[in-house]
Amino acid sequence: MRRTTIVSVVGARPQFVKLAPLCREVGRSGTVSHRIIHTGQHYDYAMSKVFFDELGIPAPDCDLEVGSESHGVQTGEMLRRIEEVLRKDPPDWVIVYGDTNSTLAGALAAAKIGIPVAHVEAGLRSYRKAMPEEINRVLTDHLSTLLLCPTENAAANLRKEGFSRFLDGGGLAERREREPAGTAMAASIDDPLVANAGDIMLDALRMCLELAVTRSVLLERLGLSPGEYRLVTVHRAENTDDPERLRAILGAISGSGETWLFPAHPRCRKAIRLHGISPGENVRVTEPVGYLDMLVLEKNARVIATDSGGVQKEAYLLGIPCVTLRDETEWVETLAGGKNRLAGSDRGRILAALAEAGKMKRFSPGGAFGRGDAASRILSLLEAIRIVGRPGGVDACG
Repeated sequence: MRRTTIVSVVGARPQFVKLAPLCREVGRSGTVSHRIIHTGQHYDYAMSKVFFDELGIPAPDCDLEVGSESHGVQTGEMLRRIEEVLRKDPPDWVIVYGDTNSTLAGALAAAKIGIPVAHVEAGLRSYRKAMPEEINRVLTDHLSTLLLCPTENAAANLRKEGFSRFLDGGGLAERREREPAGTAMAASIDDPLVANAGDIMLDALRMCLELAVTRSVLLERLGLSPGEYRLVTVHRAENTDDPERLRAILGAISGSGETWLFPAHPRCRKAIRLHGISPGENVRVTEPVGYLDMLVLEKNARVIATDSGGVQKEAYLLGIPCVTLRDETEWVETLAGGKNRLAGSDRGRILAALAEAGKMKRFSPGGAFGRGDAASRILSLLEAIRIVGRPGGVDACG
């Protein structure tokens, strides 16, 4: 039996989390061969290797060690190095995850030489192209042959953009009326397929939560009790690179009168030092933590404040009230019933949102993010889809 060959391109902390359930399913399948390219976008132990160690992810087959650069330099260098690797041994599929520069570089490199791209977390939109992540996710979707949406809202966004073949919706049914029998699972970059596979981060959370509770001793080490602290994370460039936004956010957190734990992203720690911002005595700043420790911190927090898409979604899945330190969110499902509140960087809005969140009890999430079997569904699709019109590769500009 011929094995389906796939290459995952990852480089940042959230992608390692999404990669873990897929690696587990590959190990169970017996019919899929999987290689991992690590771009090196996140490269120190706390932001990279600890995730491979904790989550049982195989060591990368190739570590490109690109590191931190400006968007153009970083993406361009990733593109060059990824293309070199893919040309040597082209897989059946390249899988990219989320919305980072690693995602866009991997999609561009593969699409340019005719390798089909599968985009995990397709269809997310903030509808604000000033965000680098929005540019990455839109371009990646339009380079992909298989668009793997985490929710129905994400699939609906792609319908608005003109995608017409949906495995979980009316689009494909309409096409079947005029396509020959047996062609529904054929796809190409010019005729891509869209599927709501569910959210692979739900897979990861269910896979790791019990392990996290068993292994993590972070609460004891920090002297924290469940429900008696609040958790904050800040890492997006729009917040860390703007001293006024960062000052307002940390000012609100400091002025809330509550006990906060702040595992600070390296970018944020650097900005705090550079701009002379001093969080209040009620804010305990620590180094970044691994995924298992972070799950324990989220699970036991009273309230979470964050600008991270992954953290706000995990807060929702764990039933923890959340305040999002942005003016929009891709994860609109989390906003229902005030479970997640948008507060931007305005101090007054943040304080008001925190006060409301503090009144909420823990809640049970709905089923908008699937059933926790996204990784299995993704592999099944990769094996089932027949690629048509695949070019042999392009060696020179036309």
